[in-house]
Amino acid sequence: MAYLFKHAAIGSIIRYCGTGKISFTRAKGKNVSSSSSSDDVDGAGPPIDGEVSANHLVTWNGKDDSSNPQNWPFWQRLVITLILCFWTFAVFVGSSIYTSSQEGVIEEFSVTHAEGALGLSLYVLGYGLGSLLFSPLSEVPAIGRNPPYFVSGFLFVILCIPAALASNFSGLMVLRFLLGFMCSPSLTTTGASLGDIWSAPDFPFAMALFSLVTTMGPTCGPTISAYAVRTMGWRFSAWELLIISGFIFSLVALLVPETSAQTILFYEAKRRREDTGNQALMSEAEIKQKNLEVKTMLWNAFVKPWEMNLKDPALMFTTIYLGLAYGIFYSFFESFPFVYPVYYNFSPTAVGLVFLAAIPSCFIAFTMQCLFLKYKVMAGLKNGTFGELEVYLLPGLAASPFIPAGLFIYAWTARTSTHWMAPTVGLSMVIFGIYSIGQCIFLYIPNIYPKYAASIFAANGLARSLFAVVAVLVAKPMFEGIGVGGGVSLLGGLMVVCMFGLFFLYKYCKILRMRTKFAGA
Repeated sequence: MAYLFKHAAIGSIIRYCGTGKISFTRAKGKNVSSSSSSDDVDGAGPPIDGEVSANHLVTWNGKDDSSNPQNWPFWQRLVITLILCFWTFAVFVGSSIYTSSQEGVIEEFSVTHAEGALGLSLYVLGYGLGSLLFSPLSEVPAIGRNPPYFVSGFLFVILCIPAALASNFSGLMVLRFLLGFMCSPSLTTTGASLGDIWSAPDFPFAMALFSLVTTMGPTCGPTISAYAVRTMGWRFSAWELLIISGFIFSLVALLVPETSAQTILFYEAKRRREDTGNQALMSEAEIKQKNLEVKTMLWNAFVKPWEMNLKDPALMFTTIYLGLAYGIFYSFFESFPFVYPVYYNFSPTAVGLVFLAAIPSCFIAFTMQCLFLKYKVMAGLKNGTFGELEVYLLPGLAASPFIPAGLFIYAWTARTSTHWMAPTVGLSMVIFGIYSIGQCIFLYIPNIYPKYAASIFAANGLARSLFAVVAVLVAKPMFEGIGVGGGVSLLGGLMVVCMFGLFFLYKYCKILRMRTKFAGA
């Protein structure tokens, strides 16, 4: 526990604020190799043109070096994974926990339904935009993973207080956007942190768990807040978010160490230079950072992913597919009031409970994904029978029909003559399909574009957020205009097109990716 605290997020912040030799990196010289000793070339000048000879390169002391995050004890890596997943769950709950308060906000501030829905859509937009900032920052060796977690997480928890006390509508909406913006590292940096501590065979299982909590978070929000808001008023949902996020953030700050290997080595090299006076000692990441230009970082973060989307139709398709799926997911928050209270006389609190039906489908999809990884991916990689990268799309091929099928069931069984379980089963099928296609795409893309994977996922996150924002804002007018049956059927038709698009991707993407200059980059 002391080890974890010493390397935790709060320690990273102290390290950046400290002076002299204050550092929360590894103990002096432990398990980090370099051919230079404390008496060697004392006071040597810096390397010329950023080049470092092998005997001055600070790196791991062999593949079993205990300083390497992937060599940390299994229990420690498991604890880090669970804490980060719980944090992700907490901040994703923050998006939909507002839905129970929406009617109270509309009533107190005398705004329209569309304006009241901004509390949900602005939160989602915030974490889409924030990912574009925090994702590249976490890749800078001098920063690493923990400062984005700590700074944004601390502000997230603090902002819950004025959100609960907001005295005007505009201020509340600004705070909802800022809350979403500050929770964005959980969307982008958590995946990178899991990649830091888990080796290639184990990483997909960690990502499957991460995706489970990102799917379950929004579905649990209405249930968590519905009964409390009915009793305590609309402001209490923000207090609930403060309680949930405050506790889990304290675990993140105290128990999650810096996981970025390049950041650990960066500060180890810095410490050794201070101890020995040998300015030639440098880490590989430090060399790269010396040549890193801000404009290049900004280009790779904000422009390169969209350039790749425009030039690679397959990548563009996956972005649109996941964006539509995410929009459909959030459209349920707007369609439920047209279904369960109208046809089945559900109270607002009972409507919130309907979302719990998504939890079993999430766990079923998670279990099937783990079985696929164990028996198809891992086994195939070990015995050489894995085949082409398109194998990663197989779970998506099997699960993609569940989305339109579930949407059509939801659309045309929502009526007084049908039991309420029928549309609820349709909802569960949709959630099952969305989880599965997300997983297959999240495994497929990094293997094709490993160099740009982080930036692509940040752009993909923004695209999903934009689709969700549009869905929240236009869903109610659409359902009022053409009905739930017509509106949801329209969405189901789009998913049918995407379903065939995924089959086309599986069959022909190998040919397409051989023609793009980005593949294998």
